[in-house]
Amino acid sequence: MTDAPADATPHPRLGAILRHLAASLLLAVIVPSLLFWTCLHIGDVWAALGAALTWCYGAMAWRVGTRRRASVLLWLSAAGLTAKTVFSLATGNTFIYFLQPAATDLAIAIVFLVSLTGARPMVSRLAGDFYPMTDDVAARPRVQRLFWHLTLLWAMLCLAQSAVTVWLLETASMGTFVAARTGLTTGVAIAGAAVTVALAARIARSEGLLAPKYAATPA
Repeated sequence: MTDAPADATPHPRLGAILRHLAASLLLAVIVPSLLFWTCLHIGDVWAALGAALTWCYGAMAWRVGTRRRASVLLWLSAAGLTAKTVFSLATGNTFIYFLQPAATDLAIAIVFLVSLTGARPMVSRLAGDFYPMTDDVAARPRVQRLFWHLTLLWAMLCLAQSAVTVWLLETASMGTFVAARTGLTTGVAIAGAAVTVALAARIARSEGLLAPKYAATPA
């Protein structure tokens, strides 16, 4: 007999979750960052801003047009990029644009830390992007502890990324800063995702939330 409650809902395989996670990170983080870096080198900062924004809004329009579930991660990326671009256009100061990622990371870290004091840590609100989350699954004690620990993890990652961004902005040239920031953002996203998946997979297996490795795939 196991501790996990019986649940007749079909559960996805770990491979399917990993593919979905990779696609979400690719759409919302990696491609916009690479577009910005590339367009900055072949054009200027305004072309880079336009390219990254076009990608984000195009990806959102594609999801709406194909009736796919809205991606919270993509919406957050688009909202942050829009706010930074509008502010840069209003002030005509692109230095502020490059400083804002540090402020954004700091704000996200604070939001994540504050959410730890409530009933729903921030990661629990994003979990639906990567797993078919139900109220029953979200209410399980081990799942709730997982959400708490992952929220703390991402808060710490955002704080560290904010500090490194400020340091790079003060010490590196603009070209070096953009390249290093792109690598930093991508590296943090991949490392954080790897730790998140490892911890989540461990809990999911113990709770019976993953399909057996060799189970038949439902139609």
